[in-house]
Amino acid sequence: MTEDTLPTRTDRAAADKRRKQRSVKLFIRDILIIFVVAVLVSFLIKTFVVRSFYIPSASMENTLQINDRIIVNELEPNLVPIEHGDVVVFRDPGGWLPPSVPTNQNPIAAAWDAALSFVGLSAPDSNDHLIKRVIGLPGDHVTCCNALGQMSVNGVPLKEPYVLLPPGSQAVSGITFDVTVPKGSLWVMGDNRYNSADSRYHVNDPGKGFVPISNVVGRAFVISWPINRWSWLDNYPDVFRGVEDDQK
Repeated sequence: MTEDTLPTRTDRAAADKRRKQRSVKLFIRDILIIFVVAVLVSFLIKTFVVRSFYIPSASMENTLQINDRIIVNELEPNLVPIEHGDVVVFRDPGGWLPPSVPTNQNPIAAAWDAALSFVGLSAPDSNDHLIKRVIGLPGDHVTCCNALGQMSVNGVPLKEPYVLLPPGSQAVSGITFDVTVPKGSLWVMGDNRYNSADSRYHVNDPGKGFVPISNVVGRAFVISWPINRWSWLDNYPDVFRGVEDDQK
């Protein structure tokens, strides 16, 4: 090799610069790929597995407080059957919620909220959904109240530790009822029994207070925020023990 063909210091520096630039481009490309994949995975999880909602009302106190954030398992009821005592999020069956009022957001806040909603970290549609506890499944005979103020499902009186009652109240419902849940529907009630416009309050509606199972978005299974409220949501299987047996 002659002296003319030997790489000069300038050539070596230029080659090093090109290698560094290529490394930076590859790094940026990999970061972008990881970000896109993460967003797509988050979107798929939100769409088919779990998503977040916040609690807009006091109807489920003291189990859930206003502005609690919950994680909802969307595999129920599509892949996992709904059970007695489940706390479920569902779309308005019709007439349960007042007409939604549009909120004004500045473009930056709206874009940020839309991005978080896309990956399931925000729930701008929480006000368009309701959350209650499942008391009656299809075919169940649900009545209230017996001499002790208890509700019964298929003749089995329920002792409900999750119910919030006003001072001095004994009956778990201020409204008496006697219903049989039709096929494909649910009878749902709020834990804050005297402050929950649930199935009892809609018995005169066209849907008779029943919630179509097809309206259920999923089962709430954990309080995710605030941190000091973090806890699993129980469906209290002991409360409903024997209900299925008496149905048969």
